[in-house]
Amino acid sequence: MAAERSLRATALVIAAGSSRRLGQPKQLLEFRGATLLDATIANVLGFDFAQTIVTIGGAAPGVSETVDLSGVDVVDSLHHTVGCSSSIVSALPAIDPESEGFFLFLGDQPDVPRRSIDALTVAAIAGAEIAVVDYRDGTGHPFWLSRSMFDVLGELHGDKAVWKLLESGRFRTAHVDVDAEVPLDVDTWDDYERLLASS
Repeated sequence: MAAERSLRATALVIAAGSSRRLGQPKQLLEFRGATLLDATIANVLGFDFAQTIVTIGGAAPGVSETVDLSGVDVVDSLHHTVGCSSSIVSALPAIDPESEGFFLFLGDQPDVPRRSIDALTVAAIAGAEIAVVDYRDGTGHPFWLSRSMFDVLGELHGDKAVWKLLESGRFRTAHVDVDAEVPLDVDTWDDYERLLASS
């Protein structure tokens, strides 16, 4: 990671959703010879974080049987049906006590570029409690969330709760510019087809 000093951080990949809009578990969609979640995990592991956590829930049995989880810590998000924030709440106790915070990744977003991680790392080292990436076409994941946020994060509810924290103005926030488009994720079949076409 390009930074003035090293940052000890955890990667949190949230992959506990039920894929209601898609109609089947998007974590298990075929992608690059494996599954979509396999591709996302492989990309995140390539960033060499001190720890990588993956939350599962909606498709937990299939994910456990199909996806290579050998390089990650797995957390079962027991309340995955109440939004993405439940994955964060479930994962907080599993985060390495030495980690200064975590990078929040989407389990259906396999092509996050390294330059996003590098830029967020610089912001984290500079003291940002929350940092997000401003891509050419909008703001997107991954996010940086510092350990100073953990108490607040532990009280989260709902699907867009982290975005609400970002917009609240209560925390030291950084926006980092990355000259790329927001990495594709998958909510619908059209999204999946676009991702396949881009690979």
